[in-house]
Amino acid sequence: MSTDSPDFINSDLFFRHLLESAPDAMVIVNDHGVIDLVNEQTLIMFGYERSEILGQTVDILLPAAKQSGHAAHRKSYMSAPTVRPMGPELDLVGLRKDGSEFPVEISLSPIEKGDTRLVLSVIRDVSIRRQMEIDIRAAQKAAERAKKANSAFLAAASHDLRQPVQALSLLNGALRRTVKDERALKMIDSQESSLIAMTNLLNSLLDISRLDAGAVKPDLEEFPMQRLIDRLSAEFHRQASSKGLEFAAESCDAIVCSDPNLLAEVITNLVSNAIRYTNNGQVTMRCTERDGQCHLEVLDTGIGIEEDQLEAIFQEFHQCKTPGRINEGFGLGLAIVRRLAQLLDHRVEVESTPGRGSCFSVSVPVVADGRVQATIDDTIEPALPQAPGGLVVLIEDDVSVANAWCLMLESEGYRVATASSASDATSLVKHLDERPVLLISDFHLLDKSTGVQAVGEIRSFYQRDIPAFIVSGDTSKVVDEARRLKNSTLMSKPVDSVRLLTAARHAIVTGRVPAD
Repeated sequence: MSTDSPDFINSDLFFRHLLESAPDAMVIVNDHGVIDLVNEQTLIMFGYERSEILGQTVDILLPAAKQSGHAAHRKSYMSAPTVRPMGPELDLVGLRKDGSEFPVEISLSPIEKGDTRLVLSVIRDVSIRRQMEIDIRAAQKAAERAKKANSAFLAAASHDLRQPVQALSLLNGALRRTVKDERALKMIDSQESSLIAMTNLLNSLLDISRLDAGAVKPDLEEFPMQRLIDRLSAEFHRQASSKGLEFAAESCDAIVCSDPNLLAEVITNLVSNAIRYTNNGQVTMRCTERDGQCHLEVLDTGIGIEEDQLEAIFQEFHQCKTPGRINEGFGLGLAIVRRLAQLLDHRVEVESTPGRGSCFSVSVPVVADGRVQATIDDTIEPALPQAPGGLVVLIEDDVSVANAWCLMLESEGYRVATASSASDATSLVKHLDERPVLLISDFHLLDKSTGVQAVGEIRSFYQRDIPAFIVSGDTSKVVDEARRLKNSTLMSKPVDSVRLLTAARHAIVTGRVPAD
């Protein structure tokens, strides 16, 4: 077979046909920068007739501002011509006959024809792509602004929406301790149920919004799983008891790696959901270890879930439809569980049998060779008096919330001194006739001071690490400062009055806040 090319391929006519069929504008110039040949796409792109452009220098296609330096660039290229893009780091611009400018990309290729050296320029109009890039950048900036605004709103909403709920919760706790009439106590019970429902909905909506906004970042650490179980069990016992159910939490000696606060939220939603959908029997929490994972399981003897619903239950506002069941909850708990588990990279699984119950599990990485070494301090809880009494310093800048705090604490037998900022608290303690036994402070205070500053000032005055509770409705990383404060615990609003008073008794008797 002959390797010679057919004559028609070697002809100028074939070359011209090839040039005309190209989808991009193509311009051939000589070493003096004079245009020798153009295709039809060039004429369409720049708006010239062929006779108007042939024999002109290529500068005719450039804006005046670009023409002065172009001769030097062309000379530099002709000294060492290669196939390459023109000015890859530059924003290249073409000039139409009507004077309008447009962004272009240009590729250069040298052509040798006898002793003549030519350059083929392939020109592409990138107006649409550049506009898309501009639109994308604008959309990204708008999204960033919206994200920042959303984060700011969530931080404000977390605090401002929880403030009135906190006041109502504290007033409910104070009423429960002062009212003796049976009918009034039933009304207080009903009020408490409504408060719990409102608190759960508020927390769930804010949690979903924060997760959607990417405002939740895990803070991983190694800790004993038993510490988390102990921290949550008292509340689970109370929830189960209110429905006439049994609750059991088996011991666990695994050391795990996770974010304890986010994992606690996962477990709380799983157990609360189990209690909600169980009418008789019990809810059990247990741990098993295998394949380097601690599998924390929540088992119930509840209504169970149909197999075709096992995926749908993790969607927002989805509730299983079971005949005869009164709708409870808002269908957000398991949606939060899935999103938090994905954030933590923990696997969540569910097995269920309709009419017999369900088992939800979350798998948490185990720290190699990590085991809890039990000590007397870990296993024996000191007997605490019901109301040890003493002076409590309360730092709170919201008057209604401060009044509710005072009513609840005074109903329990404590004396209360109040301040509204760190500087106010510093002035207050100088006039007290006794050292406070407990400090309770909101995180955000007047004069842009914080509860951490207020606690620090008071402790500095007395030269003692007085037990402290920092309370906040802010769920952002700003409050992480409070988590690092010694002999202190951070409580999220609205604080449960029973939990608070139990923790207060422990702190006052032992001088140390309970592990949380």
